[in-house]
Amino acid sequence: MPKSNMTTQKWKVEGDEEFNKGNWSKALSYYTNAIEIVTEDNTEKALYYDKRSATYFELRDYDKTIEDCNSVMKIYHKILSVSMFRRFLALIELERFEEARQDMKMILCYSDNTMSQSLPTQFHEISHKHIKEKVSQMMGLAFNVSVDKEERENAMINMLRLASWRTDACEIFIKEVKEDDEAICSAIRIVDELCQNNINQTEPTMINVVLPWCLEMMNSKSTERVNASQYCLQNILNKYSGMNNEPSTKPDEALCEEHKKEINTILSCLLNSVESKTITGLARDAIIELITRNIHYTALDWAKRLVKFDGLKKLMEVASQLEEYQYESSFDITYSTRTIISMSLAKIWKNMDRNIDKGIFVYTIDKFIKDKLFASDTESKLRGVVAITTLIFGPLEVADRIIFTNPSTGCMRILDMAKTDDVLQQKVVCECLVAAMTNFDEVNALINEGVKILRIFLYQSKDDVIRIQALVGFCEWSKFKTCGYISKPFWGEATNKLVKVCRRLLINPKKEKNIIKWAVKGLSYLTLDGNVKDELIKDQQIIQTVFELAKISDQSVLYSVATTLVNVCNAYERLMIESTFQPTFIPEMEESMKFLKFYFLEEYLSKNDEDFVQKRRCLLVKNGVTGALVSLAKTGNQNCKELTARVFSAICGKEELTKTVVQQGGTKALLSLALDGTDKGKKIASQVLVHLAHTLPPEDAFPGDLMMDVVQPITNLLNPEYSVNERCEALTALCNLASVKDSMRLHIFNDSGFENFNNYMNDNHNMVDCAYAKLINNLVLCRKVAIQYVKQRYYQLGYLIALSVVSNVDERAKKAAVEAVTTLTAVSEEACEKLLRWDIWPKFLYFLLNNPDNYLQRKGIEIALNMVNSTKDVAAKLIKTDTIMKQVRELSKNDTIQNEEIKELASLVLEAAAKWNQEIEGNVEGNESSDSIA
Repeated sequence: MPKSNMTTQKWKVEGDEEFNKGNWSKALSYYTNAIEIVTEDNTEKALYYDKRSATYFELRDYDKTIEDCNSVMKIYHKILSVSMFRRFLALIELERFEEARQDMKMILCYSDNTMSQSLPTQFHEISHKHIKEKVSQMMGLAFNVSVDKEERENAMINMLRLASWRTDACEIFIKEVKEDDEAICSAIRIVDELCQNNINQTEPTMINVVLPWCLEMMNSKSTERVNASQYCLQNILNKYSGMNNEPSTKPDEALCEEHKKEINTILSCLLNSVESKTITGLARDAIIELITRNIHYTALDWAKRLVKFDGLKKLMEVASQLEEYQYESSFDITYSTRTIISMSLAKIWKNMDRNIDKGIFVYTIDKFIKDKLFASDTESKLRGVVAITTLIFGPLEVADRIIFTNPSTGCMRILDMAKTDDVLQQKVVCECLVAAMTNFDEVNALINEGVKILRIFLYQSKDDVIRIQALVGFCEWSKFKTCGYISKPFWGEATNKLVKVCRRLLINPKKEKNIIKWAVKGLSYLTLDGNVKDELIKDQQIIQTVFELAKISDQSVLYSVATTLVNVCNAYERLMIESTFQPTFIPEMEESMKFLKFYFLEEYLSKNDEDFVQKRRCLLVKNGVTGALVSLAKTGNQNCKELTARVFSAICGKEELTKTVVQQGGTKALLSLALDGTDKGKKIASQVLVHLAHTLPPEDAFPGDLMMDVVQPITNLLNPEYSVNERCEALTALCNLASVKDSMRLHIFNDSGFENFNNYMNDNHNMVDCAYAKLINNLVLCRKVAIQYVKQRYYQLGYLIALSVVSNVDERAKKAAVEAVTTLTAVSEEACEKLLRWDIWPKFLYFLLNNPDNYLQRKGIEIALNMVNSTKDVAAKLIKTDTIMKQVRELSKNDTIQNEEIKELASLVLEAAAKWNQEIEGNVEGNESSDSIA
């Protein structure tokens, strides 16, 4: 039938038939025809718009769907809720989530009146299904590595936007995550972002869904996955406590009180996970670290609540575990777990501010240890000793109360375990004794009796690890002042035998981490022997093994590796061996030097010849020690950083070794050491950087941005507290850097604390004066620096002038100062004007023009030329100074060959003066001046 003969109702009927058949295109055409026939905006037309919007939705033309829904809602409000629901779904599809959120609010609002009772339920069911499909679609993009990066990022962003108002999106998302480490890490980060939105909307999801899910996802051997989960858990706590990830953050007391229940739930869940036998050691460490990180906040009150929730016992259960020894009730732990537990216990104890709380703490720990030590089975006894060892490295006050001042704890029972033939019991007791000797500064009952056990039962053991443990115990015990160094573990052939034991343990491809710790610790003592150093450096296999150990994460091993390298290359100062000990040195190093002096001084002195030392250093560099030092520089242990800086300093003494260190990436490591570490360590590393700047071309020593970065640590050496030589070397290093390019000169002048250079102007030392003048001379070669220098450092211009004329100043300093003034007056008219403000200027210029040194004389005439070519006032002042102009005229008439260039410059001064003559009152030839020099 022709279109003109069809009524709107017939078009609508045919459209409905085609719609029901799924013929969307035909239905769309029929509904459009119906709309076009109706000329007025009425109920009938609104209905046809509604029908067409449904068709557009089925065709996935969501923009057109929204347009028709808008048309419906403009005309007729009774079908508003249905059209709005359809528009809501279309907005979701177009990822216009904020608009969709507004529609959802309106739909739920209309449900109270215009919608049927069942529609809200239907709405939630349909929207939930729709959002689930949308979440799956976005996840498919976000986790698909073959998809374009920008598209993946957009999918993640849209996921966050969707979940910002639909908390069920987060739940759906979590349930859809597949068991793949990379996907899980991405998912955790997304969930973390979701939880950082409005807390009122995400609160139920965080505690009921995200918290248990994060703990579940954390149960992994993937470091990245565990770290991501830990970060997410911290952010959940932050949302309830008002904290952020800034170092200075603190909880909001009011917010903590409001969310007290949720915060306690988080702690309870963490503590339950600590004692779980099903989680990985890596996850357990992360959970304990998370507790420790937040334990000191008073507003959270976690320290006391931890005790209330039986957390101390749970932590002690972990503290008594041994990674290398597994039994039926074992937890999975890492090599770092007990160290982390020690730190946690120490921090909890520190936050026990009331005596009653401290009493509960001590009682709980004491009961746990006694229950283990006095049990009948060997496993419990072992765990009791291990718990004591962990406690010794934690809260020392508690360890002293429980173990060393309370004989009933079972000290003798511990020592009796060492007398058995059970190697495992001997190892555990030996480690406990060494820990006690390391951490207490006076002899107590356990240590005094323990050293006898070391000597009689453990040092003579057939087990290599026990022998090395006993060796370390002897060495630590020998440091006690009250012991008088009466125990000598290095008698006869013992040293050579022990070195062989350490070597065998370290090069064993199946070596365990615990064995590594003891073997490298033993080596750090044995290498105080000069003969051991010489033999060790020839052993390629053991040297490479030591270098590889520098790359592991255990701090105790890294410190022993650094100490061994310090010993091998004699990276300590002679003063420390032969005289008094300076308080600036780290205590551990002072103890080592005392130990060396008592046991190995004769061997040290016999092997301290320069040839012996340099040979060892050359071999270290040749074998690749730089790579090991680069790894050691990344450690968080400040004392270890200082030792690393000392080794760098020792091996960079020769130019050929310095070149190798730089080529192997040592400069960047040195920079990090110069910026972070002990004061002594930072100074040593900065001095090595100065040495590099002296020894090598700056572009080679400090490639790329490093040249800019090293300026600050070098500038730090200009502290007036340092010696003249140290400051002079630092200034010279900066001078070398300033010789490279203008950007470097500008950086030194503007960004390195140049204003502090004023401290060195009054040093009254020729070396410093000379170095300072040379630096200024190099800096002002940059025009921008020269202009700024004149504007900001007017008084320093006078200092340069004074340097030039004072009789007791070194000639090199004078020439550098004069060169700087010449450059400044050539670049800046303001410099010429400010020069005249100093009463000494005529004497300065006359001194140069009348100087027998051709270089200074030439610079004098150049300054005069710069002045006469400057402003009218400056030129007039110069021209009216008769003694200066008289000297210029004499130089212009000088016929000696060596002064030919000076003669030409003098003539130029006179020519310029003649040009000014017409404007300046009086005649140049006949002027008298009050500024004449007597």
